[in-house]
Amino acid sequence: MLRRDFIKTTGTLLAASTLPSAAALASSAESTPTRSVIPINRNWRYHPAKVEGAHAPEFDDSSFERVVVPHTNVRLPWHNFDDKDYEFVSTYRRRFKYPASAKGKRVFVDFEGVMTASTVWINGVSLGEYKGGYTPFSFELTPHLHPDADNVLVVQVYSTERADIPPFGYEIDYMTFGGIYREVSLRVVSPTFIDNIFAHPKDVLGDSPSLDVDCFLAGPHPEDGLALEIELRDGDKVVAKQSQLVKKYVPTSDAVSPLDPTTSAPVYASVQTTSDPALHTVSLDRIGKVQLWDLERPHLYSVHVRLLRAGQVIDEDTRRIGFREATFTDHGFSLNGTIIKLRGLDRHQIFPFVGQAMPARVQRKDAEILRKGMHCNIVRTSHYPQSRHFLDRCDEIGLLVLEEIPGWQHIGPEPWKQISIDNVGRMIRRDWNHPSIILWGVRINESQDDHSFYTRTNALAHALDQTRQTGGIRYFQESEFLEDVFTMNDFGFPLKKPNHPRYLNTEFVGHTFPTKTTDDDERQREHTLRHARIHNQLASDPQYAGGIGWCAFDYNTHSNFGAGDRICYHGVADMFREPKPAAGFYKSQCDPAEEVVLEPAFHWAKSDESVGFSKAVVCSNCDHLKFYLRERSLESNPWTLFAELDPDKEEFGNLVYPPFVLELSKMDTKQFEFSWGDLRIDGYLKGKQVISKSLSGLGVDRQFHLLPDDTSLAADGADTTRVVLRVTDEFGAVRTYANDPILFTLEGPAELIGDNPFALIGGTGAVWVRAKEQAGVVRLTAKHPRLGSQTVEFKLTAAPSELI
Repeated sequence: MLRRDFIKTTGTLLAASTLPSAAALASSAESTPTRSVIPINRNWRYHPAKVEGAHAPEFDDSSFERVVVPHTNVRLPWHNFDDKDYEFVSTYRRRFKYPASAKGKRVFVDFEGVMTASTVWINGVSLGEYKGGYTPFSFELTPHLHPDADNVLVVQVYSTERADIPPFGYEIDYMTFGGIYREVSLRVVSPTFIDNIFAHPKDVLGDSPSLDVDCFLAGPHPEDGLALEIELRDGDKVVAKQSQLVKKYVPTSDAVSPLDPTTSAPVYASVQTTSDPALHTVSLDRIGKVQLWDLERPHLYSVHVRLLRAGQVIDEDTRRIGFREATFTDHGFSLNGTIIKLRGLDRHQIFPFVGQAMPARVQRKDAEILRKGMHCNIVRTSHYPQSRHFLDRCDEIGLLVLEEIPGWQHIGPEPWKQISIDNVGRMIRRDWNHPSIILWGVRINESQDDHSFYTRTNALAHALDQTRQTGGIRYFQESEFLEDVFTMNDFGFPLKKPNHPRYLNTEFVGHTFPTKTTDDDERQREHTLRHARIHNQLASDPQYAGGIGWCAFDYNTHSNFGAGDRICYHGVADMFREPKPAAGFYKSQCDPAEEVVLEPAFHWAKSDESVGFSKAVVCSNCDHLKFYLRERSLESNPWTLFAELDPDKEEFGNLVYPPFVLELSKMDTKQFEFSWGDLRIDGYLKGKQVISKSLSGLGVDRQFHLLPDDTSLAADGADTTRVVLRVTDEFGAVRTYANDPILFTLEGPAELIGDNPFALIGGTGAVWVRAKEQAGVVRLTAKHPRLGSQTVEFKLTAAPSELI
């Protein structure tokens, strides 16, 4: 089947849009003399309304606000706001000079993500509308550019919940926000160029691994012929190299119809075969021994592709890849031949104050929190494709990914379905080189069955990428199984038994037990244990490939969901990425060689539950704990051994590292004759103490901490880092009920993203510092009303200029 035949049967081509050029989107793409990728994230002019006549080049936008992308169409409080506050049409304008490298070449503008629909003009000429907020799109500018005058790019952004665009049409349990919230660039390429690259390893576990590099070319085939040169590199070392002539092709309307309106290249939506004129596969067969990409050693290679005409390089591009074999089997998920029980969380890419408009550093930090902070081995991008920066970091640190298309329960009419099918293609073409991605989610989350629709989404996914399996997130086991892996949201307990051989649980707990950081010990304890019970059951049967809990972080939602303040408190961490006790369970499930973990799932207050303090749950990967108490009457009072405890293997016998459960209500405490005091927990491995943690019984806020994720930023107007606020006891444990207002003073070329003053929530919170466009030193001072002030300093280094 050729692409033209598949497109005719699926209807995936949308007017005035193109599937993305991954050249501008891949993390490892680089500018070369033959190809220029020019960021245009600065110097935008913005107005929060639809402005008549703003598409005209001569329009006076001097009254518009100057903004830098990523940009949210409106800053909002972290909760208690109306989603209608961001549901409006806005106008963006960007002037630029004709790129010096563009003479005799083609120029495209690449948008990585605009929420939700975008109508684009260049120099007053309408390029069309793109419908979709989570997938990238491009337009060709070449015939409309002025070589000797300013060029004006205008984007009218519809951030309303339009029923004709997924995920909208009924209701969704999350907010989408608005604006040009991901990066934008100009791409300058030769008339014939590399449109995309898909490098897929073969036989990686065998003695002779190989690599097929699918090169997709766009534009005419010149008379003097083309050739491709491929290099596989491990760092700077060339591991393998191959050259191949490009078979002569004539891109007639019959051969490649329908054409992409902006590249004159076909939409890639069918089986990739050598009969496809856009596809040219070069095989590297003598690679030799390779280093595998796995969870502990996520080794990455790069594939460099050069397109030559008559011996001269006319285009060049690069992709980063990993060699791994990842497949779901009837006895679990196998990575490189080893069964791994999947343990992870679902992620919304929603942040306080700016919605989804966070730049690379902040997106990458979320992956680190999940992999290194909570020791998850998988994340699901619920319920849409997420930032490439997040996925890049998943590649680098060994965090597996289930990526899915936009949607939530509702399926619209046929035109809506065509956009959704198109989303499948855009998602896969953008991300098919990421070794971290192991499963494509090609079904609208928790939707009803639709045989025709989901036959098409699966067919497209398999046609584009024959190396990965598909899944479709549903909530009822009677659902028609069209995918490769039965992916199931199951909020009951015990979980339903697997009814298909390849079975992955993709949501649990979440909305059935929402928990705030300020909730009392009873709820924190139960929240923690519910996650532990689910993973204990998942570990009991190899047919459970594992589980992805709902969810990593609290998130903004609509008025008919959540807690009444536009927040769903479903996360094991809050919106500011500060952990709740349940996060300690995920953290504790790692090998002690990676990190020794001891996380109490309680606040240590005598009556922070209904009838006294009755049960202490501790999440740890130690094999023995000792509990000590100390009276507060004198600082010199000794610690008294109170209890010794082994992991609770009776209830959690399937877990490698079960929680510890100390039933205080069943113990005779009279022998100790003490008033409420401090608690110390010592953790042991094989008889040796390896960790200790203390909690104060004094009930007093003692310390105020200001904790930046980073202290160096690029002065590009967008680079941003989180600064965490915490009030703790004298041992560093968070004081859960501290809610003091923190007053900030910011000096230097940066801005504060967040409330000022900021009222602590559960003893913690965070703001973000966003660099401006000049180098220098920034000082952030945070003043606590009783515990004094803390100051952190940031160094802003000069960023490469945007040349146009």
